[in-house]
Amino acid sequence: MTGRVVVVGSANADLVVDVPRPPRGGETILGGRLRRHPGGKGANQAVAAARAGGADTTFLGALGADEAADLLLASLRGAGVRTDLVERVDAPTGTALISVAPDGENAIVVAPGANDRLRLGAAQAERIAAADVVLAQLEIPLAAVAAAAAARRPGALLVLNAAPSRALPAAVWAAVDVLVVNEHEAADLAGAPEELLKRVPSAVVTLGSAGCLVLERDREPLRVKGIRVDVVDTTGAGDTFCGVLAAALARGSSLAGAARLAGVAGALAVTRPGAQAGVPAAEEVAAAAGGKVS
Repeated sequence: MTGRVVVVGSANADLVVDVPRPPRGGETILGGRLRRHPGGKGANQAVAAARAGGADTTFLGALGADEAADLLLASLRGAGVRTDLVERVDAPTGTALISVAPDGENAIVVAPGANDRLRLGAAQAERIAAADVVLAQLEIPLAAVAAAAAARRPGALLVLNAAPSRALPAAVWAAVDVLVVNEHEAADLAGAPEELLKRVPSAVVTLGSAGCLVLERDREPLRVKGIRVDVVDTTGAGDTFCGVLAAALARGSSLAGAARLAGVAGALAVTRPGAQAGVPAAEEVAAAAGGKVS
C-alpha cells in the first residue's frame, strides 16, 4: 500500500544566504552567495510524503503567475506530487528569506503572497475526501485548514503541523487527530508538552537532533532518539519529518512507528542543502532505518 496523502499548505520560493552568524538587532552583516530554492512548508511536506514516504500525494495550494510558481511546480511534479488542483491567483508567489549559519541553523521570514489567497473549492474537497491522511500547516489561512478538516471522509486523519505558532480556534482544535510541533510551539500552545493531550488525542513534539516525543492519550509518553549526522542545512528538516509521518500513517503505521521513520528521514534531510532538494529518497530512508519504509 502506498497510502493517499493530501497536503493543504503553502508554497514559497526560498531565497537563501549563508551568514557567519545571525545578525543582532540593527546590525548589517555580509553573507555569502544568494541561492533560490523551491520551498514553503506545504510544498516541502508534499515532496517529502511522495519522495521519501512513497505516498500517493496531492498538493493543494495557491501560486502566482510568475517564474517562482514555475520553479515550485517543477519541483513538486519532479517528486511525483499531483499538482492538478493547485490554484493560480493574482498575487506574487510566496517568498521566504532564509539565513543559514555555519552550524546549519537557520532563521526564516516569510512573505505569504499567494498563500494568503488559498481557498478550497468543490474539486479540492473531493480530492481531500479520497485521502487517508490530510496534512496541513499554518502558513495558510485558518479557514483553509478548517475547510480541509471538514472535507475529510470518516476515518481519515488530520495531521496538523502547527507552525508557525499561532492561536487556533476551537473548531480546528476539535478536528486535529495528530498535532506535530517543536518544543517552542508546544510551549506556545500548551506550556508543558503533555498538556497538549488536553486538546488533541495525540501529538508528536520534535526535539531537533535529540529526536522526538510521541504523546497519545492512555499511553505512556515515548521518546524516540535521534540519529547522529553531519549537519549541512536544517531548512526543511521538520517538513521532511511531517511528510514522512503522514505517509507512514496513511499506510496504516502506528504513530510511534511513523515517528521513528520520520525521524530518520528528517535527519537525512539536514545532511544536504535546500528544503526540497534535501529530501531523501524512500530507498535511502529505508536503508538508514534498517528495513522497509512502512
